[in-house]
Amino acid sequence: MTDANAILAREICERSERLEAHLIALRRDIHAHPELGFDTVRTAELVNQELLRLGLTPKTGVGRTGVMVDIIGAQPGKTLLLRADMDALPIHEQTGLPFSSQYPGKMHACGHDIHTATLLGVAAILPHYQARLHGTVRLIFQPAEETAESGAQAMIADGAADGIDYAITLHNKPELAAGEIALTRGASTASSDEFDIVIHGKSTHAARPHMGTDPIIAAANLISQLQTIVSRELDPANSAVLTIGHIHGGSTHNIISDSCLIQGTVRAKSPETRAAMEAAFRRICAGVALASNTRIEIHYQHGVPPLMNDDSLVSALEIILSHQFGKPIVAQPSLSFGAEDFSLFTERAPGCQIHIGSGAPGRDDHLHNSDYQPDERSLHAGTQALARLAIDLLSPTSH
Repeated sequence: MTDANAILAREICERSERLEAHLIALRRDIHAHPELGFDTVRTAELVNQELLRLGLTPKTGVGRTGVMVDIIGAQPGKTLLLRADMDALPIHEQTGLPFSSQYPGKMHACGHDIHTATLLGVAAILPHYQARLHGTVRLIFQPAEETAESGAQAMIADGAADGIDYAITLHNKPELAAGEIALTRGASTASSDEFDIVIHGKSTHAARPHMGTDPIIAAANLISQLQTIVSRELDPANSAVLTIGHIHGGSTHNIISDSCLIQGTVRAKSPETRAAMEAAFRRICAGVALASNTRIEIHYQHGVPPLMNDDSLVSALEIILSHQFGKPIVAQPSLSFGAEDFSLFTERAPGCQIHIGSGAPGRDDHLHNSDYQPDERSLHAGTQALARLAIDLLSPTSH
């Protein structure tokens, strides 16, 4: 590492350390007051007031309840978008922590409180480096990442992605020790599509099955056939997930029902695999309908696309983050089939999701768990990571 890189790394680390207690207090305040979906009114106002305190000029009401602020460098250049999500989950908290949720049935079980506080830390650091920035850093605080109605889509509709050249977010990861940094090549998360199938048969008495058409038998065959798409039609290196989450048909013991409902989800790690899954799904439904003499009604809803990390950007971040943390940061493939609506930003500009370790010693935590207790040291690491990459990506001679 050059002297200049070492000096900058030390400066950012020291600034982040001085902020750490304040960021932890912000995080605990947000954690104690979780809000769902687009109802992130209190959280957004906390963010707005903190940005105003820092001397910035945020814009509120972006995507209904999102907050956005631009930190403009001394020289013109590219625009880098950094995002934190603000919403919580409909989970009843079981941690027993002093700052646990004050709202029954709501909890920050995915660590979005960590993300929001981290980006506020970045907002505090970056103004010290405006003189060296060529371009603009756009910080966005997004509602409704956890809901079917996407907060990213709503913010994009209100102009949050206009003119951006890069888009980067971070996510806490309890499988990594606190402070560890992980990058991913290729897809970071999967697409998320949902389907509702109604199989229409013909009702009759169970003792006279020949006088009707049984949709439950058709459903059993259909479920079995759908599971062969992944196991027999896809290259194992480009796999996907198809899960049936709900089935309902009939109302009593001795009647063959008129219909049967099947609901589920399809996840894929590339646009090509996503399209292949849907095509095979529709083909098999048509075949089972013909074979079983039923009518199959399909409602196939496209959710968010896969979050595709840009390889050239990932390569740049490997270097930048290695400079900041003084050790190699090497990207690895992702095994996650979770979904993330930040993919709507990475469809519009080269992007990346960074993972920040949040695993606490002696614990085996997982996201979306009522006892999730991330290590708050992840705030320090995440603040350093986002601040450093913003400075270097918009400083032409930094790396």
